[in-house]
Amino acid sequence: MVSPSDLIRKKMQDAGQSAPAIEAFVRSCEVFHSGDTGMIPESGIDPVEGLVRWEDLPESAAEGVLERAAVVKLNGGLGTSMGLDRAKSLLPVRGTANFLDLTRHQLAHLATRSGRTPWFLLLNSFNTSEDTLGHLASRPVKGAPDPLEMLQSQVPKLDAAGGGPVEWATQPELEWCPPGHGDIYPTLFQSGLIERLEKAGIETLFVSNSDNLGAVLDPRILAWFVSSKLPFLMEVAERTPSDRKGGHLARRKSDGCLVLRESAQCPSSDEALFQDIGRHRFFNTNNLWISLPVLKKALAGSGGFLPLPLIVNRKTVDPRDKKSTPVVQLETAMGAAIGFFPGAAALVVPRSRFAPVKTTSDLLVVRSDAYELTPDHTLESRARPHVKLDDRFFKNMDDFDRRFPQGSPSLLECTSLTVQGDWTFPAGVVCRGDVDLRTEQPRTVPPGEVTGVLGSSGC
Repeated sequence: MVSPSDLIRKKMQDAGQSAPAIEAFVRSCEVFHSGDTGMIPESGIDPVEGLVRWEDLPESAAEGVLERAAVVKLNGGLGTSMGLDRAKSLLPVRGTANFLDLTRHQLAHLATRSGRTPWFLLLNSFNTSEDTLGHLASRPVKGAPDPLEMLQSQVPKLDAAGGGPVEWATQPELEWCPPGHGDIYPTLFQSGLIERLEKAGIETLFVSNSDNLGAVLDPRILAWFVSSKLPFLMEVAERTPSDRKGGHLARRKSDGCLVLRESAQCPSSDEALFQDIGRHRFFNTNNLWISLPVLKKALAGSGGFLPLPLIVNRKTVDPRDKKSTPVVQLETAMGAAIGFFPGAAALVVPRSRFAPVKTTSDLLVVRSDAYELTPDHTLESRARPHVKLDDRFFKNMDDFDRRFPQGSPSLLECTSLTVQGDWTFPAGVVCRGDVDLRTEQPRTVPPGEVTGVLGSSGC
């Protein structure tokens, strides 16, 4: 009888997936089938204390190490939650400049400090590759490096009943899913980029999500990372009430190593402690600093992949059809590698280094005057208004753009903006303090200053 592992291996081989990616996923499947669901119970971890903070780092010169670092952006996701069918990183965030445009301008600026153009790597998916590379080729930035592309692998969804690859003949593409950003490690190994980077003198990788506008290569962190001879560093930030359901950092009792626990890895009986931000104080920003020689050695010793903890997601093969075949999607998280390297560390950074754009509400803020573009092409926050737009009318970008035809209102002096109902914002709207807009009929916000509550449930 053919085992589920054999079926999985053959399906991935037929799809042209790399050997390290195949073995990494087969290993995950075998761990899952053994009954290990990747759960990290509270009894096996301790809260993290005594971390170094960014503001306490020495003001070390980075000129000697800046030219030996490369920037890697995770760019495999489509902005489907915002109604997009292309890479979210191509959305304009300041004028016509998108996330990747800003990154390239930042790298060009850094090149003036080191005298060498930094390396720039993109982890694309099959969904984002063509659009991303086409855009970058059409919009060159003087002094910026051309990106080197790595293609993320794809893995089969598992039939929840049989454990083998699910079959869905009506839409075969739904038989596949992304493997999580832990896939970056086997992808780096099989692509040959590690050797190419080493030959160019690169020793440090700074890896972050492409939609995190705060994830800028910081020479101060780089210099400290290199001088401390760390193998792996995770930037973490203080959890707030809005971060209760997100993953957190902890310390493993068995060996004292740092570990990352995601919500899907928390037993239901421990949920209250998982969400206790006074106990588990730090979350992963997914800004990582990695020693390339250490990573190369680890990958070479384990067959080209890292045996990262599992994240188990139970869904249906067609996510839009809850009656379709139940499946299991296995993922790994890039940040979970912190538990793999002895001596790995975490650094508490300002919240400004975690500014992801996950929703149109986030996008409205970064497009507004609450952020300003600095001479080094970073977006810095001047205000942090809490914005909540009505999903019925603003969730998708087409709807969002129609309701902000002249761009974002002024939010510099706004504490919060809540929009309920179908509102259109013309030019010249200035929100101050706490603003609450309510309507049951389509309305236009009057130009000028807006404060307090405008409209009512009966208007």
